[in-house]
Amino acid sequence: MDREPGRDRDQEGRARSARPRDGLGRPLPYGAEGVARQPEGVVRGPDGTVREAQRLLDAGMPFHAHEVFEDAWKSGPADERDLWQGLAQLAVGLTHAARGNATGGVRLLRRGAGRVEEYARGGAETYGVDVAGVAAWARELAARVEAGGGVPDAGAEAPRLRVSG
Repeated sequence: MDREPGRDRDQEGRARSARPRDGLGRPLPYGAEGVARQPEGVVRGPDGTVREAQRLLDAGMPFHAHEVFEDAWKSGPADERDLWQGLAQLAVGLTHAARGNATGGVRLLRRGAGRVEEYARGGAETYGVDVAGVAAWARELAARVEAGGGVPDAGAEAPRLRVSG
């Protein structure tokens, strides 16, 4: 397989950047001190997924929380995919907003809010996720960012996924 020189690839040729990243997932120069990457393909139960994602959100690492939700949608039951994808979109929306990408952040925050609400309307299990609270948080943040309210601090503005923790 032809590979671009200087591009980090895995054995199948997929891009896998070895560059260190900051807490918002932005690439840093090779050799710089970055944050530990989330391992890919970790299978957790729903409670473990929500707990680990909340820990990362609270630490100001929504990009990494998105990867936890991505593992859940890829390894979990197909009928729960919209819950985990919606939560991943919210985490990535916060990531983009905190990076200063207002347009992308607003779009993903609103899309994720709609997706988790639609999932919950069907009466499916939400594993204690406060869907109404998380959707309200996302819409409020999206409106503030869209109105020019500045770049949010990802850790200080992280959502509470569950009412009690």
